[in-house]
Amino acid sequence: MKLRINSDVCQGHGRCYDLAPDLFGEDEEGFGQVLGDGDVPPDKEREARLAVANCPERAVEVIEES
Repeated sequence: MKLRINSDVCQGHGRCYDLAPDLFGEDEEGFGQVLGDGDVPPDKEREARLAVANCPERAVEVIEES
């Protein structure tokens, strides 16, 4: 599982980094950004999905890897 934020859609509400601070941070303007390379450890998948579900703009995406 990998995370991505569509920066064209993100409005900077910060729910992603409030709900999953190990996976998301904020840039210098307060917009969300994925930390690291976006890979989600198995023990953080629930937090990742919670952040996706709570983004008002649906800017946070999960990319399922096979």
